[in-house]
Amino acid sequence: MKNVFISSYRFYLTFFAVLLTFCTLGGRLLHLQVWESNRYGQLAESVRKNFIREQARRGDILDRKGSLLATTKSVVVLGLDPHAFKPEDEPKLEELSNLLQIKHSEIVAAVNKRFYRPSSDRKDVTPVRWVKLKEGVDDSTYRKIKELDISGVYGNYQHSRFYPNQKLAAHVLGYVNKEGKPCMGVELLADYYLKGQDGWRESEKDGRRREMPQFRSVEFIARNGLNVELTLDRVIQDAVEDELENLLKTYEPLSASILVSNPTTGEILAMANGPTFDPNHYNDYPMENQRNRAITDLYEPGSTYKIVPVGAALNENLYFPDDIIDCSIGSYNLGKKSLRLPKDHHPLGKISLHQVVQKSSNRGAAQIGLRLGAERLYHYSKQFGFGEETKIGFVGERSGILHAPNRWDGLTITRLPMGHAVSVTPMQVHCAMSVVANDGILMKPTILRRAFDEEGKTIVPFAPTAVRRVLDESVAEDLNEMLVSVVGEEGTARTAMIKGFKIAGKTGTTQKIIDGKYSNTHHVASFSGYFPADQPRAVITVIVDEPKMNKGRLGYGGSVAGPSFKKIANRLISYFGIQPQSKELSFLDIGNQ
Repeated sequence: MKNVFISSYRFYLTFFAVLLTFCTLGGRLLHLQVWESNRYGQLAESVRKNFIREQARRGDILDRKGSLLATTKSVVVLGLDPHAFKPEDEPKLEELSNLLQIKHSEIVAAVNKRFYRPSSDRKDVTPVRWVKLKEGVDDSTYRKIKELDISGVYGNYQHSRFYPNQKLAAHVLGYVNKEGKPCMGVELLADYYLKGQDGWRESEKDGRRREMPQFRSVEFIARNGLNVELTLDRVIQDAVEDELENLLKTYEPLSASILVSNPTTGEILAMANGPTFDPNHYNDYPMENQRNRAITDLYEPGSTYKIVPVGAALNENLYFPDDIIDCSIGSYNLGKKSLRLPKDHHPLGKISLHQVVQKSSNRGAAQIGLRLGAERLYHYSKQFGFGEETKIGFVGERSGILHAPNRWDGLTITRLPMGHAVSVTPMQVHCAMSVVANDGILMKPTILRRAFDEEGKTIVPFAPTAVRRVLDESVAEDLNEMLVSVVGEEGTARTAMIKGFKIAGKTGTTQKIIDGKYSNTHHVASFSGYFPADQPRAVITVIVDEPKMNKGRLGYGGSVAGPSFKKIANRLISYFGIQPQSKELSFLDIGNQ
């Protein structure tokens, strides 16, 4: 009979082996359940919980007639899960490469990217469950990709901003970048109304990562953004951009800006700058092309500024339209000082105040400024809106430079009336000219008309805003008649004349300061005017920086900017259906676009 008892050695060996096993398991459980409980609890929660964000659709931007200027379309971000990819689908990758228009090697690299090491000094790796192949895939292409039925390849829908008219009104609209952040223009100005409110929902998912709606705990419905209607008119914007392109080709300037607005409301009907850019591909253009030069670029306005001293003198009853001013004198005695007056392009002699404006006399404007005095000249300059932002709302607008009288030197009182010693933006000049067209009232320029919902109901209206009265109505009428004579046979803006219509406006030819001195070869040509003069429908301002002329000629405002004003005005006359005031209308003029 065999011995049923085992030796003590074998007994204790077995006992301690079993005890060590249970102690090891117990220690491991203690480590997982106590010390690592938070980590693994969060991991389990992340695997079980399902948080889904629902992106709100950004609202559309439209012109005043309902034409679409900016919209949001759904695109797909396509990628693959390397761990879900099956080797038998590898022959389909070539066709996927053709559909996505990316290299086949890039897709193969994505398939092989199965694990990720957070840093080189760590030994642990993390499985890769998503590799992006391409973003911005359109819906039709995505449907073809799904028909390939490649395991592990799938896409997520996202919203993408789209500008259907490419470069049209680019500086007005701005753009939304790749990160979904609005940059410049209306996209930034009206972002509060356009962006909407994202939604989300929390639920649980099963082992195959599918949502289980019955366990949905929290749900917030996304609210799409409001649509925004602009004061812009696409037809007018088209006309302006056509002429702007013509200016850039003809004169090859450094830049050019054109503005059109309704003087009675301050509504901007068109705003364009060149060079420009396409907001759909903003990264393909130099950053300087994105600058809205109409509100950011400063220049000395030259003779377009003369409406300020002349309007002020009339408003203060210091002069009347028929009063005579001697423009033959070269100096002016002010107390014990003798101030040198600026020169005119041609000798003018003794002429009326009306002719000072018509002939754009620098000496006449300087004497008007001296009669006004520094304080009144500065006051009316501020009243017309110079030295302060127009408050149109675009980021980057500059206030210009208008020094207070205590910072003036001895020549400022004679140079400011002719548009020197002051820096302005094209928008400021445009608004100042609108004062005369609007019976002496300065309006705040506006680009937003209303914000409305998907049903077309107006949620937020943006009403025209009057800033202040600058000139008496009768004074504005007198100044209006003077500006009409500028666009006449004896004025400086004959090139802006349209037969059968009264056009009012003022030319400007400004010498630029180069190396601290006024240059004889670098000029800014400008014209700002409105029509019809008796009942203005539109104010148009054209600014051309350093136009290049043939045979070394100077790029005067009358010869460069005046014709552009006329071409745009002709198109607006047809568009508005404005009837001529006399039978002298030349249909050739209207057809000349």
